[in-house]
Amino acid sequence: MADILLITGLSGAGRSQAADDLEDLGWFVVDNMPVALIDKVVELAGTNIAVQSQLALVVGTAAHQTEAVEVVHRLRESGHRVRILYLDAATPELVKRYGATRRKHPLAHLHNSVSEAIDHERVLLEPVKGAADLVIDTSEMNVHQLKSHIRDLFTRFDDDAAMQVSVTSFGFKHGLPLDVDMVFDVRFLPNPHWNTELRPQSGLDDAVRDFVMSQPLSVGFLRHLHGLLEMLIPAYVQEGKSYLTIAFGCTGGRHRSVAIAEAVGLWLKTQGHRPRITHRDIAR
Repeated sequence: MADILLITGLSGAGRSQAADDLEDLGWFVVDNMPVALIDKVVELAGTNIAVQSQLALVVGTAAHQTEAVEVVHRLRESGHRVRILYLDAATPELVKRYGATRRKHPLAHLHNSVSEAIDHERVLLEPVKGAADLVIDTSEMNVHQLKSHIRDLFTRFDDDAAMQVSVTSFGFKHGLPLDVDMVFDVRFLPNPHWNTELRPQSGLDDAVRDFVMSQPLSVGFLRHLHGLLEMLIPAYVQEGKSYLTIAFGCTGGRHRSVAIAEAVGLWLKTQGHRPRITHRDIAR
């Protein structure tokens, strides 16, 4: 059976780049895949040894993406592993990209500005994003960072059926991340920022970590969170979810959220998971 990845998302958010990165990882990639041919290509992958069993299909317009999502259920019933990757980005960043490349947005003919076309497409693709197994926000990624992210997510592990868990920290003053499943606000914890010795450090440093983890609130929060995750993670796996991203936010994304994210990542490892841990705003 084939391992199928549908690459969807906003125009300009990096679908073609993600496809190139997957091709470098050994996936068989078809760009601008006609929906009507998806079944045929999957059938070919199952009968022709010249075609790899890992298929990345880049779907084009918003209408085609919506149609492709409807095909997913049928493919899964046939026994294939099917995932939907959705590439997202903030409207101002997409406007900037279109300005730099001087390319026309696919919906430009319907609107007076690029931003209006992007917002229209965003609305059209809401059902696709809602059905996605994984959402990647490329707003602040360059091509090299996206490539590294794709490699981390889609390099084959020994257990292909396992759900991949990611843990990230961020700062609320820099905006909520677009590509997470669960967000926990840890601004209720005492803030190391107000300690002049701790302020220059981050949650990766021992002094800050010890400060955060010594708080009774931190201990109680993590105890309850562990219980919640012990219940939710098996349920997500049972439902066939391929990716789970848990985010922790504090004010700036340097101290409390980083320390808590690291602690949760360490606990997940003790539970047999291999979490990917990132800190979006630690360098700001």
